[in-house]
Amino acid sequence: WIEYHIRKCDVIIPLVAIATPNVYVKDPLKVFQLDFEANLKIIKWVAKYHKRIIFPSTREVYGMSPEKIFNEYTTTLVVGPVHKSRWIYSCSKQLLDRVIIAYGEQGDLDYTLFRPFNWIGPKLDSLEQAQLGNGRVLPIFIHNLLHNKDLILVGGGEQTRCLTWIDEGIAALVNIIYNEKDELNGKIFNIGSPGNNLSIKKLAQLLIDEYDKLFPNKYKGKLITKSQKEFYGKGYEDIPVRVPDIQEAERLLNWSP
Repeated sequence: WIEYHIRKCDVIIPLVAIATPNVYVKDPLKVFQLDFEANLKIIKWVAKYHKRIIFPSTREVYGMSPEKIFNEYTTTLVVGPVHKSRWIYSCSKQLLDRVIIAYGEQGDLDYTLFRPFNWIGPKLDSLEQAQLGNGRVLPIFIHNLLHNKDLILVGGGEQTRCLTWIDEGIAALVNIIYNEKDELNGKIFNIGSPGNNLSIKKLAQLLIDEYDKLFPNKYKGKLITKSQKEFYGKGYEDIPVRVPDIQEAERLLNWSP
């Protein structure tokens, strides 16, 4: 069924993936089977029928690179040791990137890769997911605020993230979809907001301040620090900094956040 529809389509954008650190460490094989194996089948069909693929890579391919700003073409990709299952998502996506590029170099498909950097906004996660600890940091914090639960800062919350409003991220993606494929063929784009870089600790405090402005009953919880191992388990390692270089998107997509 999927192969049939790929044969009929001009552009394929495979968006299925597990992108939740909580699952990386609890069920790494599930992440590998869905994120890598299922997508590899799609990539092979795209190559078989010589179609165009727009593939959602990830900021996590950069891993723990010591570089202050991540460039799509020059930044060295650095991940942790193999017994840290947290890296199975990053490695799966990175290998798919390399497979797509290899098919492209053989002339079997046209491709564009894009790497979202911490997109935020409505409908990315539900508060039900957040309640289970399976969502992204923003809905988890919002859920806990609304229920007067403590906000947990993993590793003290000093890690920074460049939060990007989803409408702006989608605008960049639309520019990729509707651009002439020859112009963007073989290109990689970071889609993020480097000017909106802040620590998780600062994010938590901003949310508390906004909550206290909106509601007559002030927030009764508190900020709690837990170690990475205590919160996620022994298979986790954090990424301290994620700042994208977006010059390629500014130049070729006429886009900025």
